[in-house]
Amino acid sequence: MIRAWLDTLPLVAILRGIKPEEAVEVGRVLFDAGFRVIEVPMNSPQPLESIRLLAAALGQQCLIGAGTVLRTELAGQIAAAGGRLIVMPHADVAMIHAAKRADLYCVPGVATPTEAFTAIHAGADAIKLFPAEQIAPAVVKAWRAVLPRELLVLPVGGITPESMAPYVAAGANGFGLGSALYSPGRDLQDIARRARAFAHAWKAGIASEGSHA
Repeated sequence: MIRAWLDTLPLVAILRGIKPEEAVEVGRVLFDAGFRVIEVPMNSPQPLESIRLLAAALGQQCLIGAGTVLRTELAGQIAAAGGRLIVMPHADVAMIHAAKRADLYCVPGVATPTEAFTAIHAGADAIKLFPAEQIAPAVVKAWRAVLPRELLVLPVGGITPESMAPYVAAGANGFGLGSALYSPGRDLQDIARRARAFAHAWKAGIASEGSHA
């Protein structure tokens, strides 16, 4: 189950724009900071090669996959490269079915309860609330009242260490992290610092929730 990969640290690193020659170094930095799920968006340079390299280097310890997957025929190519996860910005039922046929985890993007339940019924392993900038914690709390309790809900879009706690309090189970964590040209030390800041913010948010339970 995808939950097992998110148990330790439920943060998904989104490496949009990464190049194959830097993928493994960045992946190792993220692993050292506690990340266990890494996504290479398909609109990055040579994304399948980056996925192949990451899967070869870290595939035993991390769930490696593809993001911004828009075409069903890509599911087989991602699986062949060693990817085990497909993430999308939308709730395309055909894409979810293609991912499941390829024996991949699938996390579609949703922005309404209708999209969320459509994705769940199609076989989604978790849902990505996207873009989180337009789905406030109060909305997440309302959704949580009707969504299946066991379903993982991951806000994505504009998330920073400072914005995580209200979402956690509202019922978010983790986050997808983009440019606030990685962007092309950022050096490894900066990526490491940002990764540790996110990991610390998650643990602090959980600790705060526990103290108010």
